[in-house]
Amino acid sequence: MRGFLRSRRRRSPALARPAPAPSNGEGPSPAGSNGAELHPEAEHHHRNVQGGAARAAVFGVSDGLVTNVSLILGVAGAQTAPSYVRLAGFAGLLAGAFSMAAGEYVSMSAQRELLGRELDVERRALHLAPEAEQEELAQIYERRGLTSEAASYLAEMMMRTPEMALEAHAREEIGIDPSALLSPYPAALSSLASFTLGAAVPLVPWFFLTGGAAVAVSVSAVAVSSLVIGWLLSQATGRSAVRSAIRQIVVSMLAAGVTYLVGRVVGASVAH
Repeated sequence: MRGFLRSRRRRSPALARPAPAPSNGEGPSPAGSNGAELHPEAEHHHRNVQGGAARAAVFGVSDGLVTNVSLILGVAGAQTAPSYVRLAGFAGLLAGAFSMAAGEYVSMSAQRELLGRELDVERRALHLAPEAEQEELAQIYERRGLTSEAASYLAEMMMRTPEMALEAHAREEIGIDPSALLSPYPAALSSLASFTLGAAVPLVPWFFLTGGAAVAVSVSAVAVSSLVIGWLLSQATGRSAVRSAIRQIVVSMLAAGVTYLVGRVVGASVAH
């Protein structure tokens, strides 16, 4: 059975390290005998950085800002009437929001189906050849540095229930957590809402202002929003707030400036 599985499996890096197992065969050490209780100050917490909705929201707002300010300024640079700028900006908002949502839904659905298929294959292998699967899991733990006795003991513990066995093999062989397969719906809705929010920032001033004043306010609103997004990203990543904010605003202003200049050139050539 192991030969059948080896052809389709990829060994993943140590995404989830096995719990310490004793080398004397007497069972796990009692709780409280490890360093975690002796050194409570060493306890730390991690953010969930794999959530589809949060990731989609961050990219959605950023994409909405950059995409729509570029479109709006490109049309405005061609010296068109404000009504055309508003129409182009609103069309860009709708097209971008639904495109982002659809793309997020399709990509995450495909990923979920792919991982689900791998889990089905693993589940079937555990049902048909549990002894071979237990031996294979023990070999994985032994390659991680455990003694043969400790690896066999830990593999036996993991294989005691189907749910625990599937989770152990999925983590060690495929590199995923079966209970953490993400739904595509929150990510799609998050992309839709966040892109709409970002794209509305450069568009709103054009409903109240025209000409150079509308351009100035639109660019200023995007610049401030870019700084805020950069700062929020720095809080999540732990990187420099100044560096993240500057990077975000440079990208936004560069895209807007290039499309505005292209619009001026194209508009002037068409007028003549």
